[in-house]
Amino acid sequence: MIKTAIVAGVGPHKGLGAVLSHRAAGEGFHVFVAGRTLEKLEAVAEAIRAEGGAATPLVCDVTDEAQVIALWNRAEETGPVALAIYNAGNNMPGKVSGMTAEYFERCWRVCTFGAFLFAREASDHMSPRGEGTLLFTGASASMRGKEGFGAFASAKGGLRNFAQSAAKELGPLGIHVGHVVIDGGISGEKLHTLVPDYAARREQEGRLIDLGGIADAYVHLHRQKRSAWSFEVDIRTHAESW
Repeated sequence: MIKTAIVAGVGPHKGLGAVLSHRAAGEGFHVFVAGRTLEKLEAVAEAIRAEGGAATPLVCDVTDEAQVIALWNRAEETGPVALAIYNAGNNMPGKVSGMTAEYFERCWRVCTFGAFLFAREASDHMSPRGEGTLLFTGASASMRGKEGFGAFASAKGGLRNFAQSAAKELGPLGIHVGHVVIDGGISGEKLHTLVPDYAARREQEGRLIDLGGIADAYVHLHRQKRSAWSFEVDIRTHAESW
């Protein structure tokens, strides 16, 4: 039987979602690569297939209930989903003063509400089988609020608490729920493109987190025996202050 994986929140090829998709394919999964931009998804899927893996790109707005349901149904048509990763939710800074309600709500919808929709489908499909791994991507903001990050911290903090509740509810049903705290900037395409000078300086200082190292943590969580599960792993460079 074909085993499948879903990675939601896939963007540029040198980004965390893409690297997680490649690693899932390397674990033998047919990966459903989900995100907002078809061109980027197709590039990731094509690269996976070129390496001998199996991948299907699917456009999905994680805040749209119908689209999340359709994503899961499509993946399940190919084979039971054994690994599901929710990686949606970009850093959205902004001061409380002057922040629009739409901006605050959009941050919450992507980071937290979409995670609920994704987890609900994971539960509905995985619970009857009594197995599966559901992982969420967290951030420094999952653990603490910081000036200028009111929307993002509240959304990521909500995600962490939701993931913990899901872990306690779904663990006894055989579903391993994990939360990965990424404490620091990632050495990926997004940061190097948006703020190249800053990224280059941080890279030289050893303060950007390696994408492959992050993916190692996700694979480790998925491989854990159910007699020794972890809920949370935090990742940072040796130079990061915490």
